[in-house]
Amino acid sequence: MLLSSQIPGAARARSLLRRLATLVLLAAAAIVAPAYAAEQPAETSGAQVLQSFERAAAATPQPDANDRTRRWVMFALGAPLLILLLITGSLGIAMGVYGKQVYLAHMVCAGLSVTLAIVHAIVGLVWFRPF
Repeated sequence: MLLSSQIPGAARARSLLRRLATLVLLAAAAIVAPAYAAEQPAETSGAQVLQSFERAAAATPQPDANDRTRRWVMFALGAPLLILLLITGSLGIAMGVYGKQVYLAHMVCAGLSVTLAIVHAIVGLVWFRPF
């Protein structure tokens, strides 16, 4: 039976392994140490937390009807866009992985997806960019 002490270089390998383990532990300690050094937040009571939420809720204005219409139009453009993207991806996978002959349908869906994405981006920039 061959012992590890009889293998040439085994002592050197163990020494190297110990040094590497020490280096890893020191690096882990150096990464974790700043997290413990961070200041602890001041204790707040539950009532103070609730008051801050009430102030934030009161400060949020209700969107007007025009803004709601804009958001609805953006949603109406975005939902079919996501569906078309999923269909396009599915058709692409069907062609690439399973060898199905759906190239024309894939390209039609891709064209519609790109067109709808451009319209969605333009409408979003025109309506919501100035905030």
